[in-house]
Amino acid sequence: MSKAQPASPGQDRVLSLIDRLIEPVDQGLRTLFGAGKAARPYPAESFPETVESDADRREVAALMRVNHSGEVAAQALYQGQAFVATDEALRDSLLEAGREEADHLAWCSQRVQEMGGRTSLFDPFWYAGSFAIGVLAGLAGNRTSLGFVAETEKQVVDHLNGHLQRLPNEDMRTRAIIDQMSADETRHGHNAMQAGGAELPRLARSLMKLTAKVMTRTAYRI
Repeated sequence: MSKAQPASPGQDRVLSLIDRLIEPVDQGLRTLFGAGKAARPYPAESFPETVESDADRREVAALMRVNHSGEVAAQALYQGQAFVATDEALRDSLLEAGREEADHLAWCSQRVQEMGGRTSLFDPFWYAGSFAIGVLAGLAGNRTSLGFVAETEKQVVDHLNGHLQRLPNEDMRTRAIIDQMSADETRHGHNAMQAGGAELPRLARSLMKLTAKVMTRTAYRI
């Protein structure tokens, strides 16, 4: 009779809460303090710079600072939902969407810098609050979690469309970035509903809009 083979290191190991927190904490630090290189090409690259006046540069920087804060929040939402997801397929899809949206984060940051601006001082607050919201959405169940993704993306697209109306007409660089972001957000929302997402109650949708309004108005100035 052969001897039983000893278990390999880490086999059947049950991860502690601290172990499980390593990934979202690491991603949070990367989001807030990392250099943030995009995996895809910069959408603005093929367009010349046309924003010249100080007033227009300040406006574009402020709008893209808002979008950057939105992407900080998006990273946290996906991490929070993935942190409590019990379905591995759902968890993987949330993290994959988050990785794609990391491109948005890098693009927004680059455009803010091109305009001589800075990102929001409240970004750590947006990240912490959004991570908590993501956890709550994830704990509500898979269908609600997916529905939350879909509603979030719908509101983001509406928000981006509003920004397109406020940009200088000739600013094709910023428009190219926002157009690509909007296409990605639309696809993420569609995929979430196709995967079984449930439409959220009207009260939840209204609260989400109110929270987003507070964030966007603050990030526009600070």
